[in-house]
Amino acid sequence: MGAAQANGITIEYETFGSSGDPAMLLVSGYTSQLVGWDERLCRALAAGGRYVIRYDNRDVGLSTHLDGQRVSLGDIFRARKGEIPLPALPYTLGDFAADGMGLLDALGIAGAHVMGMSMGGMIAQAMAIEHPARVRSLISVMSTTGEHEYGRSTKEANAALMTPPPAEREANIEHTVRTGRLWSSPRFYDEAAAAVRAAAAYDRCYYPEGANRQLAAVLAAPPRHAGLAALDVPTLVVHGAADTLITPSGGERTADLVPHANLLVLGDMGHDLPEALWPVLVPAVLGHTAFAEGRLAATR
Repeated sequence: MGAAQANGITIEYETFGSSGDPAMLLVSGYTSQLVGWDERLCRALAAGGRYVIRYDNRDVGLSTHLDGQRVSLGDIFRARKGEIPLPALPYTLGDFAADGMGLLDALGIAGAHVMGMSMGGMIAQAMAIEHPARVRSLISVMSTTGEHEYGRSTKEANAALMTPPPAEREANIEHTVRTGRLWSSPRFYDEAAAAVRAAAAYDRCYYPEGANRQLAAVLAAPPRHAGLAALDVPTLVVHGAADTLITPSGGERTADLVPHANLLVLGDMGHDLPEALWPVLVPAVLGHTAFAEGRLAATR
């Protein structure tokens, strides 16, 4: 573990593998800490010749918390309907993207393969759009384009996402396990393992205040369809056919927009990365990044 000063904040991060290998930046989802990227998955990617970096986004985990900065989600929903102007935000998806680029700067890395899941996929897309020279390839996992008609959650999954979890530790863990079942891979969901993960995240850093600010950045973000359509970055889109939190049309639309993108839809995958699917996921990611490395080498 380490802490870097980047983009005006402190970012907590951890690396796996050799710094001489091509860098791979893993971007976490909504309220998810760096431990949301399973350490064994990180080591599997590193064993394939990648210098893997996982980190806490701002307002979660051990990175900077923007204590006391308030935001009204109700006002953002009203602004999305055109009823009022968009209110000022503590930060945007662009700020999240600049955080990741700032972390690369702090580590002395000129460019990286960027893999983001869920909200992290949105941030990764923003990185590729706003910082294309720094993104060696893009891997957008269980994410969407910001266009409201794509990737819409089911009613049950959305209701669970919008329900604040209890503060008390055991109740919080139970809530996380129960709601996780609504969107996780149905064939592979393990409640005992989910409880262990939830306890580890709670004990590492319980910080519910950041959730509204992170969600506000997502809800207020303009659609990325034009930027995605203009990308010249090798792109792999991964989505689960069983995802109820960001339904498959989000991934399909992303792949449709990005020129020459590859789409990998996994029939048994929900809104998670179960270990049972790593034998498919890891080779796909390593193969995609190897292709990107070869493309870069050919242009030099």
